[in-house]
Amino acid sequence: MDLLRSLPLGLYLEQPVTGLHRLDPRVKLGWLLTFLIAPIWASNAWRIAGVVVLILLTLGAGIPWRAWKQQMGWLLVITVSVFVLACLLGDGLAITASHRLPALTDALPQPNNYHYILGELRLPWNLGHLRITRYSLYMAIRFTTLLFTLVYSSSLYLLTTAPEEMTAGLDELMQPLARFNLPITEILLTLTLSLRFIPLVLEEVQNLTRSIRTRAIRWQQIGMKQSVNIWLIVVERLVENLLLRAEQIALAMDVRGFTSPNTHRVQWHQLRLRPRDGAAIALLILVWGIRLTWGWQV
Repeated sequence: MDLLRSLPLGLYLEQPVTGLHRLDPRVKLGWLLTFLIAPIWASNAWRIAGVVVLILLTLGAGIPWRAWKQQMGWLLVITVSVFVLACLLGDGLAITASHRLPALTDALPQPNNYHYILGELRLPWNLGHLRITRYSLYMAIRFTTLLFTLVYSSSLYLLTTAPEEMTAGLDELMQPLARFNLPITEILLTLTLSLRFIPLVLEEVQNLTRSIRTRAIRWQQIGMKQSVNIWLIVVERLVENLLLRAEQIALAMDVRGFTSPNTHRVQWHQLRLRPRDGAAIALLILVWGIRLTWGWQV
């Protein structure tokens, strides 16, 4: 399978149209910010719940397996690998504990918050020269859940939101900043072009990689210096091709009248809140209420 074409970065799923596609982009942006901000200073239970909600949201929306596999395949491999490494590496607590009180005090609550999360799990585990402690397991859960939530929520937002809808939502939300003479339209147009430009970058990288493979270069024989020179030439060619694509896009926009926002006003998308958007906003308020009440790190 073509790895670069299977990457979900910046790609939009046009068919089938799921429930997430029908939500207003401003509402989806609010949910995205919730998944990005809510894990800060949150407990492990809240972070694990966020991962479960994202998975259930993907399943409930009816996103096809092919897109879901592209979204979560490599991400799950990375997160599982990071989890294993974080568990096996040192926890950073080079402290030898010694009991200063009688054994009866062992029934008291532990001072560290990771004891509350892991309960009565018997740690440390000694696997030869490797050692898994409570703190290393606690930090592994925190880091991997945060990594999964940040990457997958952003990827899911891009998968179910067209660039034009995304730009329209940002245009509505950023209009108050226009009073400070900020170039809102130029910024949003740049964002839209950047999202459209990502597949072109992947295509250029794929073409150059295939051109290297077809030449059947024997890397072991040419040495490190020649290998670095070849890849520097490839990178230089990649930059030249991307600049040529950017120039072609700029000329096409100039011909079609994209000279300034005053002479060519871009109509991104017609936004309108529907009952399902109101339900999503109410659920979002409920989630933040729960987060501010019980979701703090203990």
